[in-house]
Amino acid sequence: MTHPDAYREIDRSADPAAVVASLEVRGRDPGQRRLRRRFLRAIPIRRRDTVLEVGCGTGVVLRDLVPLVGRGGRLAGVDPSRAVLAAARRLCRGTGITLRLADGAKLPFTGDGFDVTLAVTVMLHVPDPIAVAREMARVTRPGGRVAVQDQDFGTLALTHPDRALTARILDGVVSHMYEEPHSGRRLPAVLRAAGLEQVRLRTEVYQETELKPYTRTFLERRAANAVRFGIVDAAAAQRWLDGITAVAEAGTFVFTINYYGAVGVKP
Repeated sequence: MTHPDAYREIDRSADPAAVVASLEVRGRDPGQRRLRRRFLRAIPIRRRDTVLEVGCGTGVVLRDLVPLVGRGGRLAGVDPSRAVLAAARRLCRGTGITLRLADGAKLPFTGDGFDVTLAVTVMLHVPDPIAVAREMARVTRPGGRVAVQDQDFGTLALTHPDRALTARILDGVVSHMYEEPHSGRRLPAVLRAAGLEQVRLRTEVYQETELKPYTRTFLERRAANAVRFGIVDAAAAQRWLDGITAVAEAGTFVFTINYYGAVGVKP
């Protein structure tokens, strides 16, 4: 049986190609792009840094990093999914990025090799975030930086005429899919448990007021999963989506969620 979180076991999911496509849709979203780039500047990523991304997916973040590290930098990414790595190799062709198949809790690198090790929207999907953070710290040089960013579904706000149905769907789905839906706010504790010091936190808000493709797809998946998990029936899920469409057409749509970024220094 596959895990209900398709991003945890992409290659075993019902439609790996759809998951791959969703990563690129999110990557192109202007609000998501701003979140990523502000976080990368805050770490910070510098010219000539050697950087490892854990859970690199299709290489969205790695492609953002290319101009930041410049010609003297070195970029590497690992992911446990063959499907997303195949897409990453295609999309990152010609950039010099090294890509490897690996689990974040068992990184195929010797210790102290990277200036920065990061994981963006990954910790929510792994069974043991502290184990991954410890591996990230192991392969980071002393004085180097370990950085993680995650959304926190306890902070999701959505305008909808039926608040009870909205809470039932949104809270119900995340409780079925994730061991810790409030992953974002726990990131500083994860880094400290992994032995990092000087841990600091940065909070960003993803905001959408026009129901653009990324947010529409996100909400449609929530409705489909609510039916799949038996939280609501198909008619209720469609009524919920129709309510969202009506709010958007009235020009009063609001969707926000907090993204928490934590950065620690390896002693």
